Amino acid sequence: MVEWSDKERSIITSLFSTLDYEDVGSKALSRCLIVYPWTQRYFSSFGNISNAEAIKSNPNIATHGVKILHGLDRAVKNMNNIKQAYAELSVLHSEKLHVDPDNFTLLSDCVTMVIGAKMGSNFTIEIQATFQKFLAVVVSALRRQYQ
Repeated sequence: MVEWSDKERSIITSLFSTLDYEDVGSKALSRCLIVYPWTQRYFSSFGNISNAEAIKSNPNIATHGVKILHGLDRAVKNMNNIKQAYAELSVLHSEKLHVDPDNFTLLSDCVTMVIGAKMGSNFTIEIQATFQKFLAVVVSALRRQYQ
């Protein structure tokens, strides 16, 4: 079980309370699909994803990016038991969708980059460290079924 300080809980709660889900979700998923093109294979039913512009302007990608970010709300609300909170999603991604578990890490890196760019100098080392810890726990929970 991961231990969270009151300060870490406060940072995560504050970050998510001001998050622009539509902007960050769309940009993070688009970035992941463009920078790591092999991740596109899971999105063939999303329409045109043949190049960077098509990905960035694809409404299905934008919608799914928002859905992914709202999926992180589950961890914010269950910080004492993130692994249990993601048990069903882990099974879904492993057994039904057959998603490469390394993609969770790639996407979490993209989410961090987009949030960091959006926050600028307000994305302090302390905030980044806490956010990286949070995402590492989420990624670990999503990878659980693969082990």
